[in-house]
Amino acid sequence: MVADGSVAADGSVAADSQAVARSPIRPASPVRAAWNGAMAKALGVPFGRAGRESPGPDGREGAWLVVGSGPGEWYVLAPPGAAAVVADWLGQLAADSAGEEFVSVVDLTHGRALMRITGPDAAELMARLCGADLHDDMAPDGAALRAPVAGVATDIIRDDRAGVPSYLLHCERSSGQYLFGALVSAGESLGIGVDGFRLPGI
Repeated sequence: MVADGSVAADGSVAADSQAVARSPIRPASPVRAAWNGAMAKALGVPFGRAGRESPGPDGREGAWLVVGSGPGEWYVLAPPGAAAVVADWLGQLAADSAGEEFVSVVDLTHGRALMRITGPDAAELMARLCGADLHDDMAPDGAALRAPVAGVATDIIRDDRAGVPSYLLHCERSSGQYLFGALVSAGESLGIGVDGFRLPGI
């Protein structure tokens, strides 16, 4: 087999690149749980929605937020120090409810940044940095979506606090400081304030 060959005056063919050997056997496709399979039903949160475990498996009322962030993909947001408990709970849930499915549990804490925007002007602030329609009829409390915020790929979770609009923003750790700065800058005219980290943290 000759690729990109040229024909010389004597009729010989010179190859400019190496031939590539290909197997006639196709590799198996990756295996993952169905987006609407047994694990999805056990979690009870569909794609595009978020819901709190009440009480959470660690006994705290509503402390864990389960987010259907993509088809067949969920995040569990929990207070600091709960990673081992969350992983154990998910492993047991998979074993009890989805034993025939392939389910992966991965701790992403080290690779993600999480921040919250709360207040009556939260939607206006978000509209300054995000093109997604976050009006109540499109993104009510409990909605989850993925969209660019200030140019950063971000999971946006509507999680109101005592009836006040509130958004959790979840992005790659390397973009966290930039996104935080963009939010503060865009919110200056709205009187934005930074209150730091408060338990339970989500």
